Amino acid sequence: MAGWWQRLRRHSEQRAVERRAIPDALWQQTLRDYPFLARRTPEDAAELRRLSSLFLDRKEFSGAQGLQVSDEMAVAIAAQACLPVLRLGLQAYDGFVGIVVHPDEVQVRREFVDDDGLVHEYDDVLSGEAMAGGPVMLSWRDVREAGDTSAWGYNVVLHEFAHVLDMGDGEADGIPPLPTAAARRQWHEVLMREYEAFCEAVDARRGTVVDPYGAEGPDEFFAVASEAFFVTPQELQAQMPALYTLLAGFYRQDPAAG
Repeated sequence: MAGWWQRLRRHSEQRAVERRAIPDALWQQTLRDYPFLARRTPEDAAELRRLSSLFLDRKEFSGAQGLQVSDEMAVAIAAQACLPVLRLGLQAYDGFVGIVVHPDEVQVRREFVDDDGLVHEYDDVLSGEAMAGGPVMLSWRDVREAGDTSAWGYNVVLHEFAHVLDMGDGEADGIPPLPTAAARRQWHEVLMREYEAFCEAVDARRGTVVDPYGAEGPDEFFAVASEAFFVTPQELQAQMPALYTLLAGFYRQDPAAG
């Protein structure tokens, strides 16, 4: 029975890949626009392209503020979103369908309640946001410039989809779904040790390969560390080897070796 189900799933996926096939010229242009995607073995590159087609088949893109999402835009987002799940599989993204693309950053009104019960409101500017159950919101300007900003370890797609993975166990806490309680304890121990050292470096204004925004909390630390892991892997490995090893074990990838 299991073999029959696997064959059916493979057949269904192959039909989806054919239905949403990415033209060669568009795929090659995507790799040129985002060089960090091209630093892969031929086998990994083929799997990334296959997953990107499946992603396009399963997700719904919509433009905001009059933006029309073109094939080029959708493929650029899909390829970057699929990089973290190259070994994990697209089922990690089954909890949402919608992707909303804005032309640029979005200003939103926030509020929080302080310890005295007083409600405070403020304006927040977002280049992306991942919400439990979706949708994922992205600024196209930030996505479009990701090839250039990768030198800074910045990538909004990788950031928001790291949050999606983090929330896979129902909580955004910097600890993605892990197979055992022991693995979760080890992850928490290493992550918090690295996070505390990172916050000390940020407070001391020492330069870090990981975006200082990660000091906002362990959830943001995991997201910005994931950005650096995929776009500036050698630098992350050199500066924060324990964190690099932790992420390499989770993502089942070693981009610094490429």
